[in-house]
Amino acid sequence: MSKRDDLIAKYAADLKDKCGINPDMDLLTKVTVGLGPSIYNADSSTVSGSDEKELATVKNNYLIKKLGLADTADLDKAIASVMDTYGQSNRNKYRAVVYYMLCVHFKKSSAY
Repeated sequence: MSKRDDLIAKYAADLKDKCGINPDMDLLTKVTVGLGPSIYNADSSTVSGSDEKELATVKNNYLIKKLGLADTADLDKAIASVMDTYGQSNRNKYRAVVYYMLCVHFKKSSAY
C-alpha cells in the first residue's frame, strides 16, 4: 500500500470510530486526493477546531471556493456541527475527514 492509501485507511477508521459514520470510500479517496500534498504535512493535515482563523480557512477555501456554496450562517453551523461530531476533545482532527463530512452534509459530492 502507498502512504496515501495508509492515510485514507486511517481517515476511514476515524470516521467509523470517532464519528460513527460508515464512509463512502470512493468519495473519501477523492476528497483526500483533492487535498494534494497537504495530507503529508503534520500541520496542514489537521484542522484546529478552536482556532477561528483555521475555521475561516475551511469555510472560505473549501466550502465557498471548492464546493461553490454561498457565504451564509449555515456554513458556520455546519462547521461547528462537524467539530462536535468529530469531538472537541479530539486533538487530531484530520482535514480530509472534516472536508468529507462537510461534503456529505451539503450533498456536494458532485464537486469531485
